[in-house]
Amino acid sequence: MCEALYSLVDDDSVALDLREDWHELAQVGVDKFGSAEPQTAGVIILAGGFGTRLRGVLHDVPKPLASVADRPFVEWVVRHYARYGFREFVLSTGYRAEQIAEHFVRHPIEGLRISCRPESSPLGTAGGARNALPDGGSNRPWLVVNGDSLAFTDPRPLLQCLESGSAESAVLGLTMPDASRYGTLKIGRDGLLNAFLEKQPGAGVINAGVYAFAGRVLTWLPRGENLSFEHDVFPALVASRRVRAVQTDAPFLDIGTPETLAAADDFITQNFNHSVAA
Repeated sequence: MCEALYSLVDDDSVALDLREDWHELAQVGVDKFGSAEPQTAGVIILAGGFGTRLRGVLHDVPKPLASVADRPFVEWVVRHYARYGFREFVLSTGYRAEQIAEHFVRHPIEGLRISCRPESSPLGTAGGARNALPDGGSNRPWLVVNGDSLAFTDPRPLLQCLESGSAESAVLGLTMPDASRYGTLKIGRDGLLNAFLEKQPGAGVINAGVYAFAGRVLTWLPRGENLSFEHDVFPALVASRRVRAVQTDAPFLDIGTPETLAAADDFITQNFNHSVAA
Protein backbone atom coordinates (compact mmCIF):
# COMPACT_ATOMS: atom_id res chain seq x y z
CA MET A 1 0.00 0.00 0.00
CA CYS A 2 2.71 2.49 0.98
CA GLU A 3 4.64 1.79 -2.21
CA ALA A 4 1.56 2.60 -4.25
CA LEU A 5 1.03 5.82 -2.31
CA TYR A 6 4.26 7.36 -3.47
CA SER A 7 3.95 6.26 -7.06
CA LEU A 8 2.29 8.61 -9.51
CA VAL A 9 -1.29 7.51 -10.06
CA ASP A 10 -1.03 6.89 -13.79
CA ASP A 11 -2.49 3.38 -13.80
CA ASP A 12 -6.24 2.84 -13.55
CA SER A 13 -5.92 -0.31 -11.42
CA VAL A 14 -3.57 1.43 -8.99
CA ALA A 15 -5.88 4.43 -8.77
CA LEU A 16 -8.81 2.12 -8.05
CA ASP A 17 -6.89 0.33 -5.29
CA LEU A 18 -5.97 3.64 -3.71
CA ARG A 19 -9.53 4.94 -3.85
CA GLU A 20 -10.73 1.77 -2.12
CA ASP A 21 -8.05 2.02 0.55
CA TRP A 22 -8.79 5.67 1.25
CA HIS A 23 -12.51 4.91 1.34
CA GLU A 24 -11.82 2.22 3.94
CA LEU A 25 -9.81 4.73 5.95
CA ALA A 26 -12.68 7.20 5.75
CA GLN A 27 -15.02 4.71 7.41
CA VAL A 28 -12.84 4.69 10.53
CA GLY A 29 -14.21 8.11 11.40
CA VAL A 30 -12.54 11.35 12.37
CA ASP A 31 -12.83 10.58 16.08
CA LYS A 32 -10.08 7.99 15.66
CA PHE A 33 -7.71 10.79 14.73
CA GLY A 34 -8.38 12.84 17.85
CA SER A 35 -9.90 16.27 18.26
CA ALA A 36 -9.28 18.80 15.52
CA GLU A 37 -8.91 21.65 18.02
CA PRO A 38 -5.66 23.66 17.70
CA GLN A 39 -4.71 22.79 21.28
CA THR A 40 -4.48 19.10 20.34
CA ALA A 41 -3.43 19.44 16.70
CA GLY A 42 0.26 19.86 15.95
CA VAL A 43 2.11 21.84 13.33
CA ILE A 44 4.90 20.43 11.17
CA ILE A 45 7.00 23.16 9.55
CA LEU A 46 8.97 22.18 6.44
CA ALA A 47 12.32 23.93 6.86
CA GLY A 48 14.75 21.64 5.07
CA GLY A 49 15.33 23.42 1.75
CA PHE A 50 18.74 24.56 0.52
CA GLY A 51 17.61 28.07 -0.47
CA THR A 52 19.77 27.96 -3.59
CA ARG A 53 18.36 31.17 -5.08
CA LEU A 54 19.19 33.05 -1.87
CA ARG A 55 22.71 31.70 -1.40
CA GLY A 56 24.26 34.95 -2.62
CA VAL A 57 22.21 36.90 -0.06
CA LEU A 58 22.20 34.57 2.94
CA HIS A 59 25.53 32.79 2.36
CA ASP A 60 25.69 30.02 5.02
CA VAL A 61 22.45 30.96 6.80
CA PRO A 62 19.59 28.53 6.12
CA LYS A 63 16.62 30.18 4.45
CA PRO A 64 14.21 29.71 7.42
CA LEU A 65 16.60 31.76 9.57
CA ALA A 66 16.66 34.71 7.17
CA SER A 67 16.35 37.81 9.35
CA VAL A 68 13.00 39.54 8.82
CA ALA A 69 11.77 42.34 11.08
CA ASP A 70 14.37 41.43 13.72
CA ARG A 71 13.46 37.73 13.91
CA PRO A 72 14.15 34.67 11.75
CA PHE A 73 11.34 34.26 9.24
CA VAL A 74 10.48 30.78 10.53
CA GLU A 75 9.91 32.24 13.99
CA TRP A 76 7.25 34.52 12.51
CA VAL A 77 5.64 31.39 11.04
CA VAL A 78 5.60 29.76 14.49
CA ARG A 79 4.23 32.87 16.17
CA HIS A 80 1.48 33.24 13.58
CA TYR A 81 0.10 29.75 14.20
CA ALA A 82 0.56 30.08 17.96
CA ARG A 83 -1.89 32.98 17.88
CA TYR A 84 -4.57 30.53 16.75
CA GLY A 85 -4.04 28.17 19.65
CA PHE A 86 -1.41 25.77 18.32
CA ARG A 87 1.13 24.77 20.94
CA GLU A 88 3.27 21.97 19.48
CA PHE A 89 5.62 22.60 16.56
CA VAL A 90 7.99 20.15 14.89
CA LEU A 91 10.44 21.54 12.36
CA SER A 92 11.62 19.26 9.58
CA THR A 93 15.14 20.56 8.98
CA GLY A 94 17.90 19.81 6.51
CA TYR A 95 20.50 22.35 5.39
CA ARG A 96 22.32 23.78 8.44
CA ALA A 97 19.82 22.01 10.70
CA GLU A 98 21.96 22.64 13.76
CA GLN A 99 21.61 26.41 13.33
CA ILE A 100 17.82 26.20 13.35
CA ALA A 101 17.79 23.95 16.41
CA GLU A 102 20.23 26.22 18.22
CA HIS A 103 18.04 29.27 17.60
CA PHE A 104 15.02 27.77 19.32
CA VAL A 105 17.14 26.43 22.18
CA ARG A 106 18.55 29.91 22.79
CA HIS A 107 15.26 31.69 22.10
CA PRO A 108 12.40 29.54 23.38
CA ILE A 109 8.87 30.88 23.06
CA GLU A 110 6.89 30.68 26.28
CA GLY A 111 4.04 28.18 26.24
CA LEU A 112 5.16 26.42 23.06
CA ARG A 113 6.83 23.06 22.49
CA ILE A 114 9.24 23.41 19.56
CA SER A 115 11.45 20.57 18.40
CA CYS A 116 13.52 19.84 15.29
CA ARG A 117 13.78 16.60 13.33
CA PRO A 118 16.75 16.80 10.92
CA GLU A 119 16.90 14.87 7.66
CA SER A 120 20.01 12.81 7.00
CA SER A 121 19.35 13.27 3.26
CA PRO A 122 16.79 15.38 1.33
CA LEU A 123 13.32 13.88 1.78
CA GLY A 124 11.04 16.28 -0.08
CA THR A 125 7.92 17.85 1.36
CA ALA A 126 5.97 14.69 2.22
CA GLY A 127 9.05 12.69 3.20
CA GLY A 128 10.15 15.48 5.51
CA ALA A 129 6.71 15.64 7.11
CA ARG A 130 6.70 11.89 7.68
CA ASN A 131 10.17 12.06 9.21
CA ALA A 132 9.02 14.84 11.56
CA LEU A 133 5.86 13.06 12.72
CA PRO A 134 6.37 12.11 16.38
CA ASP A 135 5.64 8.65 17.71
CA GLY A 136 1.95 8.51 18.48
CA GLY A 137 1.23 11.30 16.02
CA SER A 138 -1.41 9.26 14.23
CA ASN A 139 -3.88 9.95 17.03
CA ARG A 140 -4.46 13.59 16.14
CA PRO A 141 -4.55 15.93 13.15
CA TRP A 142 -1.61 17.95 11.89
CA LEU A 143 -1.06 21.10 9.95
CA VAL A 144 1.89 20.88 7.57
CA VAL A 145 3.20 24.29 6.47
CA ASN A 146 6.14 25.68 4.57
CA GLY A 147 8.80 27.40 6.63
CA ASP A 148 9.64 29.91 3.90
CA SER A 149 6.18 31.30 3.21
CA LEU A 150 3.31 32.71 5.21
CA ALA A 151 -0.34 33.47 4.57
CA PHE A 152 -1.91 35.72 7.20
CA THR A 153 -5.16 33.81 7.54
CA ASP A 154 -6.93 31.65 10.10
CA PRO A 155 -5.89 28.01 9.52
CA ARG A 156 -8.64 26.50 11.65
CA PRO A 157 -11.13 26.01 8.77
CA LEU A 158 -8.69 23.44 7.39
CA LEU A 159 -9.05 21.40 10.57
CA GLN A 160 -12.81 21.81 10.43
CA CYS A 161 -12.77 20.02 7.06
CA LEU A 162 -11.32 16.99 8.83
CA GLU A 163 -13.73 17.30 11.73
CA SER A 164 -16.74 17.23 9.40
CA GLY A 165 -15.73 13.77 8.19
CA SER A 166 -15.81 14.87 4.54
CA ALA A 167 -12.04 14.75 4.03
CA GLU A 168 -8.78 13.22 5.21
CA SER A 169 -6.86 16.31 4.16
CA ALA A 170 -7.37 19.94 3.24
CA VAL A 171 -5.33 22.44 1.24
CA LEU A 172 -5.24 26.21 1.59
CA GLY A 173 -5.80 27.87 -1.77
CA LEU A 174 -4.79 31.48 -2.28
CA THR A 175 -6.52 33.61 -4.90
CA MET A 176 -3.96 35.65 -6.84
CA PRO A 177 -4.35 38.07 -9.76
CA ASP A 178 -1.07 36.79 -11.20
CA ALA A 179 -0.38 33.15 -10.45
CA SER A 180 2.33 32.67 -13.07
CA ARG A 181 5.08 31.94 -10.51
CA TYR A 182 3.14 29.09 -8.97
CA GLY A 183 1.26 25.94 -9.76
CA THR A 184 -2.49 26.38 -9.37
CA LEU A 185 -5.35 24.33 -7.94
CA LYS A 186 -8.36 23.02 -9.81
CA ILE A 187 -11.25 23.15 -7.35
CA GLY A 188 -14.73 21.81 -7.94
CA ARG A 189 -17.93 23.62 -7.05
CA ASP A 190 -18.33 21.19 -4.18
CA GLY A 191 -15.07 22.44 -2.66
CA LEU A 192 -13.17 19.25 -3.43
CA LEU A 193 -9.68 19.51 -4.89
CA ASN A 194 -9.63 17.99 -8.38
CA ALA A 195 -6.03 18.53 -9.49
CA PHE A 196 -2.74 20.36 -9.09
CA LEU A 197 -2.03 22.24 -12.31
CA GLU A 198 1.27 23.41 -13.75
CA LYS A 199 2.37 27.06 -13.82
CA GLN A 200 0.38 29.19 -16.23
CA PRO A 201 -0.10 32.92 -16.82
CA GLY A 202 -3.03 34.87 -15.47
CA ALA A 203 -5.14 34.79 -12.33
CA GLY A 204 -5.65 31.61 -10.37
CA VAL A 205 -5.85 29.89 -7.01
CA ILE A 206 -2.38 28.81 -5.95
CA ASN A 207 -1.27 26.22 -3.45
CA ALA A 208 -0.32 28.26 -0.38
CA GLY A 209 1.74 25.41 1.09
CA VAL A 210 -0.57 24.93 4.08
CA TYR A 211 -2.16 21.51 4.55
CA ALA A 212 -4.20 19.70 7.18
CA PHE A 213 -4.00 15.94 7.53
CA ALA A 214 -5.60 13.36 9.72
CA GLY A 215 -2.60 11.94 11.55
CA ARG A 216 -3.11 8.41 10.31
CA VAL A 217 -2.74 9.58 6.71
CA LEU A 218 0.84 10.68 7.39
CA THR A 219 1.70 7.37 9.04
CA TRP A 220 0.79 5.55 5.82
CA LEU A 221 3.83 7.14 4.18
CA PRO A 222 7.11 5.21 4.44
CA ARG A 223 9.86 6.76 6.52
CA GLY A 224 13.11 7.69 4.84
CA GLU A 225 11.72 8.06 1.30
CA ASN A 226 12.01 11.24 -0.79
CA LEU A 227 8.36 12.12 -1.39
CA SER A 228 6.46 15.13 -2.70
CA PHE A 229 2.97 15.98 -1.52
CA GLU A 230 2.03 17.42 -4.90
CA HIS A 231 3.34 14.56 -7.04
CA ASP A 232 3.43 11.48 -4.82
CA VAL A 233 0.70 11.82 -2.19
CA PHE A 234 -2.13 14.09 -3.28
CA PRO A 235 -2.84 12.28 -6.58
CA ALA A 236 -4.06 9.28 -4.57
CA LEU A 237 -6.06 11.41 -2.16
CA VAL A 238 -7.58 13.46 -4.97
CA ALA A 239 -8.55 10.26 -6.80
CA SER A 240 -10.41 9.19 -3.67
CA ARG A 241 -12.21 12.58 -3.51
CA ARG A 242 -11.02 13.10 0.06
CA VAL A 243 -9.19 16.45 -0.27
CA ARG A 244 -11.01 19.71 0.36
CA ALA A 245 -9.78 23.17 -0.56
CA VAL A 246 -10.24 26.25 1.60
CA GLN A 247 -9.82 29.50 -0.36
CA THR A 248 -8.60 32.87 0.88
CA ASP A 249 -7.28 36.12 -0.54
CA ALA A 250 -5.20 36.84 2.57
CA PRO A 251 -1.80 38.59 2.43
CA PHE A 252 0.84 36.07 1.37
CA LEU A 253 4.59 36.04 0.81
CA ASP A 254 7.21 33.44 0.14
CA ILE A 255 10.84 34.43 0.62
CA GLY A 256 12.22 32.22 -2.12
CA THR A 257 13.82 34.97 -4.21
CA PRO A 258 16.03 37.96 -3.32
CA GLU A 259 13.21 40.28 -4.38
CA THR A 260 10.56 38.71 -2.15
CA LEU A 261 12.99 38.41 0.76
CA ALA A 262 13.68 42.15 0.47
CA ALA A 263 9.93 42.79 0.77
CA ALA A 264 9.53 40.56 3.83
CA ASP A 265 10.18 43.21 6.50
CA ASP A 266 7.30 45.37 5.29
CA PHE A 267 5.11 42.31 4.82
CA ILE A 268 5.52 41.27 8.44
CA THR A 269 5.25 44.72 10.00
CA GLN A 270 2.16 45.61 7.96
CA ASN A 271 0.27 42.38 8.53
CA PHE A 272 1.27 40.57 11.72
CA ASN A 273 -0.49 42.85 14.16
CA HIS A 274 -3.58 43.00 11.95
CA SER A 275 -3.96 39.21 11.82
CA VAL A 276 -5.88 38.54 15.01
CA ALA A 277 -7.54 35.26 15.92
CA ALA A 278 -11.18 35.41 16.88
